[in-house]
Amino acid sequence: MGIIELFILAVGLSMDAFAVSVCKGLAMEKINLKKSVIVGAWFGGFQALMPLIGYFLGVQFKDYITSVDHWIAFVLLSLIGANMVKEAFSKKEEEEDASLNFKTMLLLAIATSIDALAVGVTFAFLDVNIFYAVCFIGITTFILSVVGVKIGNVFGVRYKSKAELAGGIILILLGVKILLEHLGVINF
Repeated sequence: MGIIELFILAVGLSMDAFAVSVCKGLAMEKINLKKSVIVGAWFGGFQALMPLIGYFLGVQFKDYITSVDHWIAFVLLSLIGANMVKEAFSKKEEEEDASLNFKTMLLLAIATSIDALAVGVTFAFLDVNIFYAVCFIGITTFILSVVGVKIGNVFGVRYKSKAELAGGIILILLGVKILLEHLGVINF
């Protein structure tokens, strides 16, 4: 996986965290760098940790499913992406909460990084430097989350669904690309 693909994947994975960060910024009367960094650290940290966990889980089963690994990557990325697209069109409103306490942030960080766990499983079947990949994903998510808090505070929640939609489409397209490359239809 090249740097461009990894960047696209990192941005796609970080869209849930970005959307929640926008909501956090919306709920905060006043933001400061410390609050933004706290949000970014939670989301970036978990977006880095979850693919690492997924990778080590995937490595345990790699020998058993190597012949279908491309299909697994395709299905997982497509399902995650489709769920993000569905959430983008959902009419269900999420309650804004400005709290940065441990329990709230832990639950949000886990919820926004579950898809990264599944992506980590797919990393076990691809040619990926896992240390570089998880650092890149974590840093990208950190930056986008910090920016999301500011955007939410300034512009409100109007970009939340667009971010989820973009992230979902990106993950689906990456899944399709992995499948088509393995099947020999395309060669990037």
